[in-house]
Amino acid sequence: MSDIPYKIYLDESDLPTEWYNVRADMKNKPAPLLNPGTGQPLTAEEMGGIFCEELVAQELDDDTAYVPIPAEIREYYKTYRPSPLVRAYNLEKRLGTPAKIYYKFEGNNTSGSHKLNSAIAQAYYAKKQGLKGVTTETGAGQWGTALSMACAYFDLDCKVYMVKVSYEQKPFRREVMRTYGASVTPSPSMETEVGRKILAEHPGTTGSLGCAISEAVEVAVTNPGYRYVLGSVLNQVLLHQSVVGLETKTACDKFGIVPDVIIGCAGGGSNLGGLIAPFMGEKLRGERDYRIVAVEPASCPSFTRGKFAFDFCDTGKICPLAKMYTLGSGFIPSPNHAGGLRFHGMSPILSQLYHDGLMEAVAVEQTAVFQAAEEFARAEGILPAPESSHAIKVAMDEAMRCKETGEEKTILFGLTGTGYFDLVAYQSFNDGTMTDSIPTDEDLEKSFATLPVVPGT
Repeated sequence: MSDIPYKIYLDESDLPTEWYNVRADMKNKPAPLLNPGTGQPLTAEEMGGIFCEELVAQELDDDTAYVPIPAEIREYYKTYRPSPLVRAYNLEKRLGTPAKIYYKFEGNNTSGSHKLNSAIAQAYYAKKQGLKGVTTETGAGQWGTALSMACAYFDLDCKVYMVKVSYEQKPFRREVMRTYGASVTPSPSMETEVGRKILAEHPGTTGSLGCAISEAVEVAVTNPGYRYVLGSVLNQVLLHQSVVGLETKTACDKFGIVPDVIIGCAGGGSNLGGLIAPFMGEKLRGERDYRIVAVEPASCPSFTRGKFAFDFCDTGKICPLAKMYTLGSGFIPSPNHAGGLRFHGMSPILSQLYHDGLMEAVAVEQTAVFQAAEEFARAEGILPAPESSHAIKVAMDEAMRCKETGEEKTILFGLTGTGYFDLVAYQSFNDGTMTDSIPTDEDLEKSFATLPVVPGT
């Protein structure tokens, strides 16, 4: 038995005082967001009509490596952070692998995920600006839950547009949001112009994050005193989530742990981007090398089968254009159970890093993901979220390769949250009714054909 404990708990004094902005160390910066009307980079003034002022500044800052975390945000962080880094001894034993497996567990708060790290920051800046409330979208519901908690803390109104399939599959997640005072609407809905348009074009659609984003943005820009906040994709979100990676790096350094491979699930990029931030920084500066793997669902494979191009971040095509790996803003994935990974595009930061060969990606099918999730639960005693289970699947695959080769690699992955609101998905898997749905090349080509033409790119 190693002298490293099962759970490495940091002290309150180890809580980061600054967020780390990985863009400061990137040689090739992510492309700026573009105004869809002019094709020119969005100005701070234009972005200010959608996002909070301080968040706009964070979104546009490619050069400041460390951004101070306001005291009010750190005080809230202290209610659930630092989170533990766990050595998966029981999983290692179950697999019979010589690999050392660690996971950063982010499910130890009521939202059940890492999303609260950015929710509390964005709500803080909205309150500081004197706004009445915020609007947002949510897929699986972790982000909506986290934001409803943050808004309750700062006494802000919170309007959530929840992807319809998740609204129906995860009613209890919806009720947690309502308990914290948020209004929750299944998307697409008849409440907005863009929602009515999407329903007319796609009757009976189960929705997508792109649809929900369109509705949330429309409501924000047409109601004075409101701004839109996003739980993933944007630069500002990955900045806030860097607390995950910074804590992980501190814990690793204290015990002399050096990961060979770092694995994270990837939908829009908030979890993976936060986990890898300081490690990628070392890689970019030439201080140490790591193998970094993004894991996405085969039903929504933006990295592995998407195009690196400018595209709308929403289905209704009212949001700015981002250069990212995308399946096309009109792509609506199958109603798989990993709702938080059902976004057509990927973070511009992670897209640029992937394009530059600094990380790799793999797509996995949901039945294999749930098989890994149940094996993990039986070994480690935590029921993982479907999103997190994508990382678990690939981490276990890596560990089994080590068993075959005898290599003693150190594997680190992000356990983004718990799956206690995802029991309909587990029921489907246990009943044998869960299936895999993978888009055909023809499906993707139809979606790629709608990508906007941006002169000069």
